[in-house]
Amino acid sequence: MRKLIREKVSIISIKLVAIDVDGTLVNSEKKLTATVKAAINAAKQKQIKIVICTGRPYSGVESLLEELGLQEQAEQYVICFGGALVQSTNGQIIQLRRLAAESYLKLEALTQTLQLHFQAVTSDRIYTSNRNISRYTVYESLITKQELAYRTPNEVANEDLIKAMIVDEQPKIEALIQSDSAFLALRNGINFCQSSPNYIEINAFGVNKGSALEVLCQYLKLTPIEVMAIGDQGNDLSMFKYAGLSVAMGNATSAAKKAALIETDDNDHDGVATAIKRFCLEDMVNLSD
Repeated sequence: MRKLIREKVSIISIKLVAIDVDGTLVNSEKKLTATVKAAINAAKQKQIKIVICTGRPYSGVESLLEELGLQEQAEQYVICFGGALVQSTNGQIIQLRRLAAESYLKLEALTQTLQLHFQAVTSDRIYTSNRNISRYTVYESLITKQELAYRTPNEVANEDLIKAMIVDEQPKIEALIQSDSAFLALRNGINFCQSSPNYIEINAFGVNKGSALEVLCQYLKLTPIEVMAIGDQGNDLSMFKYAGLSVAMGNATSAAKKAALIETDDNDHDGVATAIKRFCLEDMVNLSD
């Protein structure tokens, strides 16, 4: 584990660990390793909250929650849809912020003009108006266990949308973020971030993992210094900013590593377990050592 601390931080006592899923909690095969599960179970024994914090819907993490013994509990929590949904794992909603139909229609029109694949997401379904359905859309449907449906834009706009996604080849995604003024002009009404080389995730304005983590911590009466956040992508930067201790995976983007206080091992070498053992399972941790 490599330190990237840029200022002195005092002794910490972590009470909540927020963990991204893809590229972080699970390995490259999308599996939880025995080492990661053991570390999480040990943290649970110390009454530390383990909060999955993901762009996926609840259906996309239900099996992981079950593996970790966190499912269907009133005092265990999960953050889904990139921060739009905060709830207990037994279904009590703390926050749900939807994407406005107007925002969706603007994005739909723009992505059609730019010939980009685009999809909108509800609690149980992925909608696309692309007749040539992207392979990334099909993959998302499979991994998140959501039905996939083709609808016209006006039909989609009438659904209870939670987020949207632009899913396409990496050069198209990078060009859109870096240079397309029409897309960037929409940022005043939406929140967007790149969650993988092929995905841009879009939520209502002000919705991100960090704001959702803040909502949950206020609900639990926890302070940022009691929180550790672990992630690897651009959509994790907001929770890095909120948490007192931010940990980037060894496989993280350069931006994530730059934003984090600590760099751990990669997701194929149990980086989550390494961080939990160091900062949650030792009796006293002084980051300035």
